[in-house]
Amino acid sequence: MSKILIIEDETKIARFVELELKHEGYEVQAAFDGRAGLALFESWQPDLLILDLMLPEISGIEVCRRLRQQSDIPIIMLTAKDDVSDKVMGLDMGADDYMTKPFAIEELLARIRVSLKKHRLDRNEADSALAVGKLRMEPASYTTTFDGKPIALTKKEFDLLHYLWQHEHTAISRDELLLNVWGYDFAGDTNIVDVYIRYLRQKIDDPYHVKTIHTIRAVGYIFRYEEQL
Repeated sequence: MSKILIIEDETKIARFVELELKHEGYEVQAAFDGRAGLALFESWQPDLLILDLMLPEISGIEVCRRLRQQSDIPIIMLTAKDDVSDKVMGLDMGADDYMTKPFAIEELLARIRVSLKKHRLDRNEADSALAVGKLRMEPASYTTTFDGKPIALTKKEFDLLHYLWQHEHTAISRDELLLNVWGYDFAGDTNIVDVYIRYLRQKIDDPYHVKTIHTIRAVGYIFRYEEQL
């Protein structure tokens, strides 16, 4: 069951779309301003976003820009304005599709189906390649790049980053990393994980001014891409 997040400040529209999507079998949540929408995205991790252009707190354009730094989720933008410049701005920020209010719910449902299917196909065609911001991993060729520039990772560094990235936004314990990356228990010595995390930060975070692997106190580590100002 696909999860769809609606960020729309017009309550009647949001509730109407929510009911229709639930009737179609989707799992749905709604937020009514940009700030709440970003928070819900982080905690819920939806499969598709329906995003209004004009939002209080944080605009839809800014929401789209921020999400594109960390996710390739399909985004369908909504607006009351039938203006070419608005459409161009939304698409330039990374929206996948665009609809002008008022719209027929049947058309929105059709576009949702197309966007979700295309997203699945794109991921399959990429051979499990991972990309966020300017960082990209291609498991098929064991290559990692930042803005097209190669990053020299050892196989173990690559495997560690890949495992954390596959479980993006999920805290992973050191013991789990030992088991799934090293393949055996190191007699409970989890210090090796910390050493390799430091290697990755020295090769990616420090030189490119990003934050990719975060420490979760008393738990382990989590992959979450952030650009540092």
